[in-house]
Amino acid sequence: MTHKIDYKVASTDEEFEQIELLNYETFVEEIPQHEQNRTRRLKDKFHNENTYIIAKNKEEVVGMIAVRAKRPFSLDDKLPNLDDYLQKDEAPCEIRLLSVKKDYRKRTIFFGLIDQLANYCLARKFNAALISGTERELALYKKLGFQSFAKPVGTESALYHPMKLTKDKFVQANQAYHRIMARYEPVSFLSGPVPMDDEIAQALAVSPISHRSGLFKKDMSDVQSKLCQKTKAACASIVVGTGTLANDIVAQQIKQKKGKGLILSNGEFGERLINHAKRAGLSFHTIRKAWNDPISIDEIKSFLQNAPDVRWIWTVHCETSTGYLFDLKAITGTAKEFGVYLFVDACSSLGVDEVDLEDVYMASSVSGKGLGAFPGLAIVFYQEQPKPHSSIPRYLDLGLYASYATPFTHSSNSLYVLKKVLERKEKSKIELMASLRAALADQDWTVLGDDTYSNGIVTIAVPDHLSSIRLGDRLKKQGIYVNYESRYLNRMNWIQVALMGDVTPVDIARLANALDRLKLSQMKKVSL
Repeated sequence: MTHKIDYKVASTDEEFEQIELLNYETFVEEIPQHEQNRTRRLKDKFHNENTYIIAKNKEEVVGMIAVRAKRPFSLDDKLPNLDDYLQKDEAPCEIRLLSVKKDYRKRTIFFGLIDQLANYCLARKFNAALISGTERELALYKKLGFQSFAKPVGTESALYHPMKLTKDKFVQANQAYHRIMARYEPVSFLSGPVPMDDEIAQALAVSPISHRSGLFKKDMSDVQSKLCQKTKAACASIVVGTGTLANDIVAQQIKQKKGKGLILSNGEFGERLINHAKRAGLSFHTIRKAWNDPISIDEIKSFLQNAPDVRWIWTVHCETSTGYLFDLKAITGTAKEFGVYLFVDACSSLGVDEVDLEDVYMASSVSGKGLGAFPGLAIVFYQEQPKPHSSIPRYLDLGLYASYATPFTHSSNSLYVLKKVLERKEKSKIELMASLRAALADQDWTVLGDDTYSNGIVTIAVPDHLSSIRLGDRLKKQGIYVNYESRYLNRMNWIQVALMGDVTPVDIARLANALDRLKLSQMKKVSL
């Protein structure tokens, strides 16, 4: 089974030990450059001066490449007149020990290592990289911008081509890299469906089981328990459907409360709650603001003081269209203070932001956004067990789910995937979002909000002279998927980047690199 590959600079003893094993496997057993030894380890003579960039499949080092700037280089031994091939203004480094385990050579690990290496070198002001290219990979090196600058060196069994990659050639190499990655390793920043690693994705392939079976009932009970532990909710029901279905179920429960309500809206998804309420025939007031304008606790309290007929509040937690995060704790306290029921749409916040439902009367969510599982399961949390009600359409009757858990046909596969996700230790998105916002700020993109907004999604207001649709299309061609095709995003000329699934710092660096290049290229076109 394969997993998402992580790239990093080697730093631990375990990683350095694996590097010596891989070094031996490649440069002793496969390419007879060194003599065999009983330890089956090979420590490079420049080990203490090398920086190793490695590719890891979980804890296994599956690829490596070393960079070193201190002269003399190993190539100095093979080419005594090496300086004759360098330009006066070149600040070179030497790249060595490129190796990828055989089982991983059909993947794009090589390109990932080269990309990470190039960024590492540019950050340290190297403007030329030297490499002793193997005969078998010569065409590949050339494709990535390396050029031979001297006759081959070494022995007949281990022949190497002295090659150089300059900063100018790196631009072309980087473009080639992105074209290759777009084809073989696309990366998703969608808010749904969200990216998953192979282990979670493979869970969907298990044989389906009956929703009446004991095993299914146990899985259902386990998932409900984990969801409640995660949110401090008293109960949770899981239904085959979307967040829209979950909110329709909630609307039917609000209807049973009678009396008027208050719906908060400052974006697309607040407006959708209003639409749910209208369709369900609910009677309600609204606090309606322009998109991304904050709704303060003082405004809510003031409204409730002047509207004693309000019996319930309904709000989104994360307004997905902008990333605005309502202060759930403060709203919960206000609802308790005024003795009203609180209903919350937590579809986009659960799994990426803190969601405390202990004092929330009812909330909706989904499997396929912040929780990071496949889409297709609607989740409703509640504090009091509702009873079935004949006036509610059967599939929307929460009382049936509360009484029978699975009254209708269910997806054992989707439930199993959600169970596997919940069994994992949750990874905080705070640092990832901070690094994304910092990268966007460095490139002068206009980004909505700040660190008080959701950790799961960020909205970029594309400049008027650029098109969000064209920008999204060009990112997609590079294998980078962002939210941009929704009608409301088109209308606002916005794109959105979600961190709701299996996203890594490498993915963010790749996105930032692509955005920077696209922005610069568009600016050049506009200036012409």
